Amino acid sequence: MAYKQDKSPGLVVILSSPSGTGKTTICRKLISRHNDFIFSISATTRPQRGKEKNNIDYHFLSETQFDNMVKENKLAEWAYVFEHRYGTPLTEIDKALNHNKVLLCDIDVQGGMSLKEIYPLAVTIFLIPPSFTELKRRLSSRRTDSAHQKAVRLETATKELQFWHRYDYLVLNKDLKNATNEVDMIIAAERLRSIRLSQRRYWRGTQAAMLGLQEPGV
Repeated sequence: MAYKQDKSPGLVVILSSPSGTGKTTICRKLISRHNDFIFSISATTRPQRGKEKNNIDYHFLSETQFDNMVKENKLAEWAYVFEHRYGTPLTEIDKALNHNKVLLCDIDVQGGMSLKEIYPLAVTIFLIPPSFTELKRRLSSRRTDSAHQKAVRLETATKELQFWHRYDYLVLNKDLKNATNEVDMIIAAERLRSIRLSQRRYWRGTQAAMLGLQEPGV
């Protein structure tokens, strides 16, 4: 078994992809594997769908409530996506980092780029489908969308694919298990980067002394 220090640093992980590429499914699978992985619950003005639950799947807000969050600087980023607003509450990020959690942010390209500017140490991962034909098939099978919505999603997906090179990592989701494992390995490696482990609290006393890490304020 690989050695793991007593505490691992918190991490903001941004997963973006065109609709239908599986980023939400991968997030859920990772959370089921790790008790220190949590899902970033986005705020949105869109209505609830199906069995979605408020404050579990999304923070469902009215336009006025969303406006107030923007005015009070309570969102790390926000953007219009498919005619509704979505945003990442700052409380989600602060809570995760303060408790050494991995925060999985399932957000679009606009939000991903904006969040990376605010948190430069965030890890960005772009998921791509095995082919454009397969992407069209997945989008056409969405039962919750009208024909117009499917067409908009496909047009948006074409534009979003052009941003892949701006992400730190690129993962092909041809096989869900393999793609999940690749994302898992990326996160594990990123948590071991020296720049994230420069605080004494991540090490035992003798290890911290060996690395020359002092107590805060010393």
